[in-house]
Amino acid sequence: MISSLPKNFDLSKAVEKDKQLINEYLDKYLELRQPRIIWESMRYTALSSGKRLRAVLALESARVCGGDIKNVLSAACALEMLHAQSLIHDDLPCMDDDDYRRGKPSNHKVYGEATAVLAGDALLAYAPQVIINNTPDSVSKDILFRVLEEFLHVAGPMGIVGGQALDILSENKTIIAQEFDYIIIHKTGKLFKFAMRAGALLSEAPGEKLDVLSNYGEKIGYAFQIADDILDVAGTLQELGKTPGKDCKSGKNTYVSFYGLEKSRQDLENLAQSARKILMDSGLDSPLLVGIAGYIVEKTAK
Repeated sequence: MISSLPKNFDLSKAVEKDKQLINEYLDKYLELRQPRIIWESMRYTALSSGKRLRAVLALESARVCGGDIKNVLSAACALEMLHAQSLIHDDLPCMDDDDYRRGKPSNHKVYGEATAVLAGDALLAYAPQVIINNTPDSVSKDILFRVLEEFLHVAGPMGIVGGQALDILSENKTIIAQEFDYIIIHKTGKLFKFAMRAGALLSEAPGEKLDVLSNYGEKIGYAFQIADDILDVAGTLQELGKTPGKDCKSGKNTYVSFYGLEKSRQDLENLAQSARKILMDSGLDSPLLVGIAGYIVEKTAK
């Protein structure tokens, strides 16, 4: 298995370089318009100091496939807008009711609940337009349509909306493992999988490589949720960017509540190793993808 990175590779620098590029394009796509309050609210969350991990994965997926990241930037930014929309709505009092996100007051605490709801709606509707209007004409319409269809699938009732719905319905209830897996895969995992698929599709990758990167994305997405659940019980506001212990107090089914902290840590490590092995077995050379698998584990280490 791949257990270490090249000595001359700096993961934080590589991620930061892509993050700055993504922020530059997000800032451009989300330039202030009228009504100003909505755009300000959209920008507040979409441009806040997030990791941009999903967008970075989309760009790296394109590189691994020999593609041009210019073809992927609009889809990567749309993915960040979708993620921002999910955070805005997730924090609302009628949902998870959290006052903090990414270390700052949640959107509704700054702009009010009505504007926050509308800003989330606006991001959800605007993100596909960003893909349509800004993907280079060199990308075939068939590929563009496929990326759009997959994006909307992930955004809707068969994606994060469905996962969030079951997550809310299962609060303070005992659910079976299959239902719990559904929540993780749909609420979190599918965004990571789409990131890898978008980069590959927009680079016209062959089916075998698309499958490999999809598999990597699934495992990384699942691992990310386990790590988030571990940090909810073992992390701080600074590490989480949101209120620690909130899931436990809300009666949510989390990986830790379902399997315990020790098994959660072991399963997280196993998933990260499995993601690395996928890359090794397929011959895909990406220190960044290997490094992100390790980073997800390391951020939970105490």
